[in-house]
Amino acid sequence: MELEIIKYKLQKYVDGESSLEDEKLLHDYFSGDDVAAELIPYRDLFTGLGELSTREDPLLEEALMDYILETEHREKTTYRRLWQTVSGIAAILLVALLVINYNDDKPGWKDTYSDPEQAYAEATLTLQYVAGKYQKGLAHLQPVRKLNEATAPMSTGFGLVNKGFQQIENLDRMNEKLKNE
Repeated sequence: MELEIIKYKLQKYVDGESSLEDEKLLHDYFSGDDVAAELIPYRDLFTGLGELSTREDPLLEEALMDYILETEHREKTTYRRLWQTVSGIAAILLVALLVINYNDDKPGWKDTYSDPEQAYAEATLTLQYVAGKYQKGLAHLQPVRKLNEATAPMSTGFGLVNKGFQQIENLDRMNEKLKNE
């Protein structure tokens, strides 16, 4: 191989612009015995990288996975606790604000009468007024009461007819079930 090509590929490697093929070519060159004297300082770099890439530690992968899973679990637990704490504080503040606001909105009861006898007399008058209006409203319903009394015997007769129709409907349903089976 020409020394110029190796120098060019080495410069691309140092600049971080080399391809995997270039790196393999450089590794093969520096692993051989015929390395130019001016490039000997780079030999240890490429042979050391080659040794690192071929060495495998089976426990390393397992240890890394354990570390990742443990760290991930620890972060989830931390975030969950933080979220629960913040949610709890927010709920407490919301309840406290609602209680304070609810108690502030209630006006105090004020008595309209200071004398209990006067209050009793006024309540009696009000209830008599309401009772009078109620009786007056019921007076308009007298014709309806007479109509209900007149139709009472008919409703018992219709009750027997309705009961008979109900039994016929039950028989029809049973007949349909038997046909379907």
